[in-house]
Amino acid sequence: MNERTDDLAITLFGELFMADQLARNRISKALPKGMELSHFSVLNHLARIGDERTPAQLARAFHVTRGAMTNTLSRLEWAGHIHIRPDWDDARQKFVAISPAGRAARDAAVAAVVPLISDVVGALGADKVRALLPVLRELRVKMEGEG
Repeated sequence: MNERTDDLAITLFGELFMADQLARNRISKALPKGMELSHFSVLNHLARIGDERTPAQLARAFHVTRGAMTNTLSRLEWAGHIHIRPDWDDARQKFVAISPAGRAARDAAVAAVVPLISDVVGALGADKVRALLPVLRELRVKMEGEG
């Protein structure tokens, strides 16, 4: 890479990191009391896919360690937001599913977060956001392939 490309890359990632930090802070403050961003992310993922996942699959999906995912799942199970069951064919493995209480908690979190996100999209303009999404998606896919 040359100096201009290096500067561009540093500027790009600086903006991404700052936007990520600001978004996480804003969303975390809007979540219902006691819910962390990691909890919301897992509940939202399980609600969207509508199926069970193993803890290892969830850890891979979120690019976190199995230990970090186990910690998040333990807290969600304690709160009654997920059910963890053994794999009937392989006792070493477990399956995680969202519970009705977890779905209700996820829905409450979405209701709290949507106005914030909608305000940002409104301020930027839907056309700009639509144009940005393919670039961000391509960047994410590229980064996943290098991990």
